[in-house]
Amino acid sequence: MSKHTTSTARLEAFSDGVIAVIITIMVLELKVPAANGLAGLRAVVPTLVIYLLSFSFTGVYWINHHHLVHRTSEADQRILWANLAFLFCLSLIPFFTSYLLDKHLDPFSTALYVASMILTGIGFLLLRMAIGRRLRIQDALIDEDLAIQRKQWLSLGLYLIAMPMSFYHPYVALGIIALVAVVWIVPTAKVDPCKEEQTNR
Repeated sequence: MSKHTTSTARLEAFSDGVIAVIITIMVLELKVPAANGLAGLRAVVPTLVIYLLSFSFTGVYWINHHHLVHRTSEADQRILWANLAFLFCLSLIPFFTSYLLDKHLDPFSTALYVASMILTGIGFLLLRMAIGRRLRIQDALIDEDLAIQRKQWLSLGLYLIAMPMSFYHPYVALGIIALVAVVWIVPTAKVDPCKEEQTNR
């Protein structure tokens, strides 16, 4: 291992800790409704839906971060800084989730929520490109890496469509955001962990 690189195991352990804190913060924002019975439950349905959306995105990023980091055994300075930038962007999601709920999903708060998704998507794309650069140097880049990167560009394109939509139809914009989550969740669920471990060996 070069003196200018570090083990990706340390990078992943640190990232897992940060992501765990992010999820914990989102959970703490869930409040018990004042009203009793079904009336109280209906009052918190929007909160639960937005929480599910934010949780899903955080989970998707955690799973994809795991698969991405395992593509290389060493992280150089470029990867370390890109990972920090990604974690910073991801750490803002709880704040914008809370802001969106406090403002009752109005156009401006929805636009800020979409903006946080764009920012986080760019952060993860930079990390993917940093790791892709190292894989290219090691001649270890495969077609799947490039295909997933193209998929990420497509996701950013959908976010950009959702941004202006949030000012006119906030719920449609959130629907587009949810669509991006589904696009990433479905392929991720098909990953065979045993096969991946064998590949990494």
